[in-house]
Amino acid sequence: MKFTWFNLMPWPHLPDDFREKNRSVWVDIDQKLFDPVKSNAVYNTYLDLLEYADGLGFDGVGCNEHHQNGYGLMPSPNLIAAALTRRTKDAAIVVLGNSIALYNPPVRVAEEFAMLDCMSGGRLVAGFPVGTSMDTNFCYGQIPSLTREKYAEAHDLIMRAWHEREPFAFNGRYNKLRHVNIWPRPIQAPNPPIHIPGGGSVETYDFCIDNTYSYSYLSFTGYIRAKALLDGYWRRVEERGAPDKSPYRAGFAQTICVADTDEEAQRLYEEHVLYFYNRCLHVYPGFADAPGYRTIKTIQSGALSQYAPNFSFATLTWKDLVEGGHVIAGSPETVRQRMEDLITGLHVGNIFCLMHVGNMPAEKCMYSTKLFAEKVMPKLRNMFPEYKDDSRFWCHPIGNRAKPGSLPDARELAAAGGR
Repeated sequence: MKFTWFNLMPWPHLPDDFREKNRSVWVDIDQKLFDPVKSNAVYNTYLDLLEYADGLGFDGVGCNEHHQNGYGLMPSPNLIAAALTRRTKDAAIVVLGNSIALYNPPVRVAEEFAMLDCMSGGRLVAGFPVGTSMDTNFCYGQIPSLTREKYAEAHDLIMRAWHEREPFAFNGRYNKLRHVNIWPRPIQAPNPPIHIPGGGSVETYDFCIDNTYSYSYLSFTGYIRAKALLDGYWRRVEERGAPDKSPYRAGFAQTICVADTDEEAQRLYEEHVLYFYNRCLHVYPGFADAPGYRTIKTIQSGALSQYAPNFSFATLTWKDLVEGGHVIAGSPETVRQRMEDLITGLHVGNIFCLMHVGNMPAEKCMYSTKLFAEKVMPKLRNMFPEYKDDSRFWCHPIGNRAKPGSLPDARELAAAGGR
């Protein structure tokens, strides 16, 4: 099993009446609610937590890309990932990911991911999401019906830039480049492992199978509701004649809260879980699914955005969220049992652990994270022993990686002619 400590980086200072006074947490959120001075502490606290997870033995630390929202403060996950390359030691840097249809030209992604791989010593796990309708269509103005076509072309350009060893010209519909010759190149050859975040698109299933990428379902509706979608993915794997059903072909994001007892978990975390589901997921349905964003096949499959009108997080209680599998919470033993149900039921080898929730303070998050790392994670490590040697979907760091040097003191600076 691979466990990534994943931080959405939500804004923790949304007011109690946020839902009543704001149409959406995404796209047209009131800018007055953001305080740049407070954000200094927020960003640094979130980086501290990611670094803390590395020290506890999580396989990866994760970040992602979103725009114009209070749900996740990472318009550029590569900036967060760059900071993590310096103060993490062993964890993979999991970027899920860069919304490649938004980059002009997409070779920018090839270059920056290559930099991250070099800076981290080959620890990059790269992600290529299509992006939510909120981000892609409403914030960045991409035409919904062309988004996937632009995405496919961007993917082809990035992979050629990584794989080809001579300069080449690229003459696509959306990108026309006379000279493609990226410097630097990634350490991992021919490219870092790729995970594709998805939400039920049949085309995304096929894209992952065709390219041997891991399909990652990032959802807040819980692992119980996710089973139908993941079952559809595994049926597609069989239909397409893939050579194996390695669980590392798939991943799932799960909100997890651990305490000494089930009762303590509710007492410690209920406030922060409800903050997240009631405020951070308050998305205006009109932004969630722009006409043309989903393909005909996906519509026919019945897959809907988790932000669409038929989903309502606002009225869910702690009991609803826990019993429905939206949140796995409780004592280490309770969490272990629920995690086993998730892992075996969905047949997934990559778990993206959402340990920080909403406005949860750092000390509570560290407490939960430490309990999970020490009392839950070790018992889940060998869930799929028959696939223990499958390394296609994870990074391959170099052995002798560079380490950050110590800062020089004042005397050393003076001796070198500094002030």
